[in-house]
Amino acid sequence: MRTITVFKGDGIGPEIVDAVIRILEAAKAPLAYECFAVGEAEYERNGKLIPDAAFASFEKNRILLKAPITTPIGKGFRSLNVTLRNKYDLYANIRPAKSNTAVKTPFEHVDIVTFRENTEDLYVGVEEQIDADTVHATKIITRKASTRIIRDAFAYARANDRKKVTCVHKANILKMSDGMFLSIFQEIAKEYPDIEADDKIVDNVCMQLVMRPETFDVLVMPNLYGDIVSDLTSGLIGGLGLLPSSNMGTEYAMFEAVHGSAPDIAGKHVANPTALLWSACMMLEHLQEAECAAKIRKAVNAVLMEKKHLTPDLHGNSTTEAYRDAVIAKL
Repeated sequence: MRTITVFKGDGIGPEIVDAVIRILEAAKAPLAYECFAVGEAEYERNGKLIPDAAFASFEKNRILLKAPITTPIGKGFRSLNVTLRNKYDLYANIRPAKSNTAVKTPFEHVDIVTFRENTEDLYVGVEEQIDADTVHATKIITRKASTRIIRDAFAYARANDRKKVTCVHKANILKMSDGMFLSIFQEIAKEYPDIEADDKIVDNVCMQLVMRPETFDVLVMPNLYGDIVSDLTSGLIGGLGLLPSSNMGTEYAMFEAVHGSAPDIAGKHVANPTALLWSACMMLEHLQEAECAAKIRKAVNAVLMEKKHLTPDLHGNSTTEAYRDAVIAKL
């Protein structure tokens, strides 16, 4: 039995966490759970965004399943996601986007894994107001961070029989920062002659993704581009409600849905827990519980295929609880 830490988050977070834990329990996942309220609501109640006990739990268990947390736009506290990634050096954000025949989109053959560097770039949050009309933001790219995310992308490709890794950059304009990222990619690619390596400018990638997404396999890129491009890939498969995510470091791992806290539908029992559930499957695979993960994935696919118990974002009219129960019935 492995104990994991769970952050219930804001908005729809507690609802989807409860649904996912119920499914994990029904699937007999060998897990115990230490659950914590975190985020904006917790701050309003107790004056801390993340309680000390929640940090201590993650530091002890080293595995975190996290629901969405609200981040204020243009003001207020810094993103807790960025805080967690930096505090625990969760440098690799891995987001797989794969077509599911049950969810109809214009694209039927999407199978893309995005490797996003998770700790630097513009997301270091270093900004300086020069005067009333001018703000400078600092973009940081380092050899250490670039090397490890690029190496992880190639290692994943080889381990999972993927054929190609594409470096996404803007080195035509950002010749020093993105230029260094690209040059490191080109050097590491030489160590993997069995993997096709190419590079593309980020704006071209966005165009190609919505024209010929089947031509992409594994993508690796700096933080900002990864945030944007991975959300774009979710649109190819039916939306953020279907995109799981892992944040990996050498000592800690965090698994989360990449969608927002959706306060507009919180408490209405219509939230889709699939992204968090599939993130939990990535967690199970990380914990060497691939058989349990496969059982859950098969059950979810069956429910999606039947189309009888889908939440509104998937063009259904079922509640979160009805969807949850339908998945459990398929286990």
